[in-house]
Amino acid sequence: MTTKKTIKSAFESMMFVWGEPLDVKTAAEVFNMNWKDAYDYFLELKQEYEQEGRGIKIIEINKSFQFVTNEENFSYIERLCTPVKEKKLSQSALEVLAIISYKQPITKGEIDSIRGIKCDRVIEGLLKKDLIEEKGRSTAIGRPILYGTTDAFLKHFGFESLKDLPDIENIESAVSAEDPQDEVYAQQISIDFDM
Repeated sequence: MTTKKTIKSAFESMMFVWGEPLDVKTAAEVFNMNWKDAYDYFLELKQEYEQEGRGIKIIEINKSFQFVTNEENFSYIERLCTPVKEKKLSQSALEVLAIISYKQPITKGEIDSIRGIKCDRVIEGLLKKDLIEEKGRSTAIGRPILYGTTDAFLKHFGFESLKDLPDIENIESAVSAEDPQDEVYAQQISIDFDM
């Protein structure tokens, strides 16, 4: 019988080698175990790393787990690594991303309607950055593509799930707001992307 310590050790190795978020069900299948037990082991590992204040920590993204560096060590890592050119998301990209994250699944036509302007290029850019993805087709005439956010979106913005999004009563008014204080979401999700 495989011990809990052995399984947790294997999960650490699997996360390290996998690189991307490791789905709990995938890890559980390796051991032929219940995914809920595997999930509990991942949570224990995550807590152990947090308690020890290590330079590597474990994050959860939609029932998947991944190693990341401790954000407190960012300046040291930045000094170590060769500088990379960074590009921030444009205001229009932030607006479209906010609309999609709160209204998903949503069609391009619905996004255009909320913004009052076409957003083809913005959607194309967000797709290339893997922040949004196609979630299927609408049942409306023409069966337009439905868009939603990705796990990469959650990871980049530090959310475990969509439930962690800041509360906004009316995304339409937040997106079209003239007053910068009303643009709560855009301020909270400003982020740099490596190019």
